[in-house]
Amino acid sequence: MFLRQLTYLIALDRYRHFSRAAESCGVSQPALSAGVRQLENELGITIIQRNRRFYGLTEEGKRVLLWARQTLAALDGLKQEAAFAQDIAGGSLSIGVMPPAIQIVPLLLETFRSVVPALHVEVKVYSSAEILRLLREHHLQLGIMYLDQLPEEGGFDAQILYPEQHVLAAAASVPLPAGRYCSWADIAALPLCLLSRNMRSRQLVDAGFREADVTPTVMLETDALELLHAELLGGRLASILPVAALPERIGPSGLQIRRINGCASPDVGLVRMTQPNSSMLLTRLWDVAKTFNVADIYTV
Repeated sequence: MFLRQLTYLIALDRYRHFSRAAESCGVSQPALSAGVRQLENELGITIIQRNRRFYGLTEEGKRVLLWARQTLAALDGLKQEAAFAQDIAGGSLSIGVMPPAIQIVPLLLETFRSVVPALHVEVKVYSSAEILRLLREHHLQLGIMYLDQLPEEGGFDAQILYPEQHVLAAAASVPLPAGRYCSWADIAALPLCLLSRNMRSRQLVDAGFREADVTPTVMLETDALELLHAELLGGRLASILPVAALPERIGPSGLQIRRINGCASPDVGLVRMTQPNSSMLLTRLWDVAKTFNVADIYTV
């Protein structure tokens, strides 16, 4: 079966005349008739009611016509996607991401490259405030940050990626409270390594301690997730981190975790500047990002 045979069938239904249908397809009438007969032979059914003239489609032919329309519409969509990918094959994208969300970037890029395989991406780590500034100055095209940090006056579009959940994490050698949950008072009794105070994630943690009226025992503060991960996996200190910022090794051979009672869960999302004439690339990727959902992955 050839696609042109389906094209012949659609043309016949439209023009209701063999000669005019053949002319619209750019072939001779005998070629069109032969193509339709070949389609009938391949399917083993009669599609066209005919003598020397076109009298319409049989009931089986009407059902084949529906499939023909769907098939050619799908092919047209495929051609558009291919043309789009070819047009922007050399496209580049710059993304700013806050440190606690850095580990979701490979998942997001995998989604982007499913439609733009040759996409070139530059990813840099910034605070939420820096991401907003660099978006305004057009040094970044997309940002991943806390959505409660967006300015009230607007100017930005946003999509929620996941609600951030903080958890207590420690190696199996560190004694943690029994059960799935713990309190801020339980955590304050442990030696901790935390993110730096200028980071929004740490500010949420500090707010939890203040509201519980307890003072934590902080042994290390850093803006480097790699250092926190090393301390955690080494069994030296416990930490409070977003689920998205945990090292991969969780369980018997890695970390034990506890949910925290009364901990804020701000939304983390994808942000861009509001622009009336966004590029074709950015518009496409923004639409693709709407299918990107990691809420289940980063919830325990």
